[in-house]
Parts: sequence; structure tokens; C-alpha cells
Amino acid sequence: MTAPEFLPFTRPSIDEATIAGVAEVLRSGWITTGPMVRDFENALSQCFGGRLVRSLNSGTAALEIGLRIAGVGPGHEVITTPLSWVATSNVILSVGARPVFVDVDPVTHNIDLERIEAAITPATRALMPVFLAGLPVDMERLYTIANKHHLRVVEDAAQAFGSRWQGQRIGAIGDLVAFSFQANKNLTCAEGGALVLAAEPEALLCEKYRLQGVTRSADGEMECDVLGGKSNLTDVAARIALGQLPSLEAVIERRKALARRYFSLWDRSLDCQMPVEDFANSNWHMFQVVLPERVKRPQFIARMREAGIGIGVHYPPIHLFALYRNLGFREGQFPHAERIGRQIASLPLFPAMADSDVDRVCAAASKAFS
Repeated sequence: MTAPEFLPFTRPSIDEATIAGVAEVLRSGWITTGPMVRDFENALSQCFGGRLVRSLNSGTAALEIGLRIAGVGPGHEVITTPLSWVATSNVILSVGARPVFVDVDPVTHNIDLERIEAAITPATRALMPVFLAGLPVDMERLYTIANKHHLRVVEDAAQAFGSRWQGQRIGAIGDLVAFSFQANKNLTCAEGGALVLAAEPEALLCEKYRLQGVTRSADGEMECDVLGGKSNLTDVAARIALGQLPSLEAVIERRKALARRYFSLWDRSLDCQMPVEDFANSNWHMFQVVLPERVKRPQFIARMREAGIGIGVHYPPIHLFALYRNLGFREGQFPHAERIGRQIASLPLFPAMADSDVDRVCAAASKAFS
């Protein structure tokens, strides 16, 4: 009897029509930023009710440029969560500011909004919430705090493309909203991102920041008046994303169906903390469980791998990395994030999975615990 195929925790799905479309772009002679990027930005704008959108080569670039547009720089502070991919706080350091971490809500795993106001100082310039695994924070509460203290919000919606808040898509509301289209997202262009902006001057500034600060006049004359970088998206990448955009809602519905199956089949006697059952707002980018303290996560991952199943870790708490310890952060400051970060495990979840794959994961997890 042959062993079943290895089941990774995620896998992108690129259809043949998209592959053919990429080949057309490669044959066109225009493979960097051009007509496909413009089409992609227009399509994203339609997704967000006509808001201004500029594409970038990563979600990290979207966050960093969002901070710059918000006026964040040296001497400033940005409040964010310690439970995220490290890029969330690295970009704060990149613009010369200091991250101020606030512990997470033990149920949602997102930043605890009730703790934010106590962390605000005269140096605070922005809030950067993260929608972990695609689950948004309470947007009304978030923006009530931001408006009360005259703060910008740079939403780290890297995992939340297609998520909603009270019926509206994340990105269609709010201030500056950064998305990622990296390979494990429900819309991917291999590597890429986008920033939703509040006003035309900010969109023009984003264009400068993404390409060396340069602007060109109609007669070809160039000017450079800000320090920009190299963060533009290619037409090749944009074509990959455009091929997937029409199936976005179907992808999310499939993710929801798989999540519901996990909820129905997972052995609750294993004493894991399950994710919030939010099928109205979350896009179910990931299905994460928090293992009980009696279970050593490395052993669980090893046993699942022996069963041919990949498990992800999203994420170790940022403040315990050496870079941040050197800035003065220490263990014990954010106990909820530390406990969750120590025990969280991302189960396989991607649209191409079969129902039987969920069954297999649940059965293997029960065996791994025993």
C-alpha cells in the first residue's frame, strides 16, 4: 500500500488559463510595470467601491509606504501587535520609528483594542492592527480610538483580502489598507501587494515611493523630490493575480466549507483552543488551533509530518526575537501573545483540498496526541 501524497498546510492554485495569460505577457515584450498593472489596479479599485489602489511588489512594501504616507518617521511610535509576521514591526523600524506592542485578545488573537489607549503617548502617530488569519478586529471600535486621538491607521490586511466587516469588504472602508498577494494568500501573484489610499495626493505619493521618488512629465522630463525605493509590481505578476480575481468569492466559500468541516470533525477532547467561528467576516485564510500546554508543538509537528501532513507556525511572538530583545523587549511583557505564539499551529487549508483531506488531518491529529 502506497503512502498518501504529502499534504502541505497551503498550496497555490493557478489554472491553465492564467498560465496561458502569463505566456502572452511574456511574448508581448512588456513584462515590467505596464498595462496589466493598470488593469489590476482598476480591478482592485472596483473591489473596494472605487477607492484608490496602487500595486506594489510585496505586502511589506505596502505597509512601509503606508507608514511613510501617514507621516511616520524618526521619533514616532506606532502601536501594533506582537503576534504577527515580523514584517509588521520591521517596517516600523525601517521608517525610523519605534513599535509599541499591545498584547492580543486571548480569543481572537488580534490586538486587544481595550489596551490600546493606555499605550498612546505624545509620540504615537499611527495604529497598525493585524487581521490574523483573515479575521478583522472590531473596526468601529478601532476607528473610534483613532479618531479620538487623531491617529492614522495603517491596516495590516495582508491575510484579509476578501474579508469583510459588517458586509463591507476590508479595503472598502478605513484609512490606509495594505494587502499581500504572496504565494499562500487566497489571491496571489507569487509575490506582490497593494495599498488602498484615502486621497489622490496620497496615491501620487505612493507612486513616487514605489519607484525611486521619480515623476515624469508628459514631455518625458523627470523630477525626484522624495526618497523612494524599488517596489513596483510587474505585468507578469499582475496577470497572475488578474487570472484569479474572478474566482475570489468561490475560493473564500471553499475555505469556509473546509473550516466548517474542521469544526465538525475535530476531536474536542484534545483540549485545543479553536478559532473564532466567524463566517460573516473572516476569509478563513488559515485554520489555527492552540495546542494545550501539555503538548510540545515540535513533537506534534513531527508526528503530523510522519503522517504526511504539513503544519505551519503563525507566529512566534515578535518581541522575543533577538532584534527586538536588543531594543529592550523581554519575555513576560505580553503573556497572551507568548502563550499563543508558543502553542499555535496552522492546519492545512487551501481551496484545492478535498473534504477527505480534512478528515485525514483530524484523524492524524488525534493519533499524534495519543
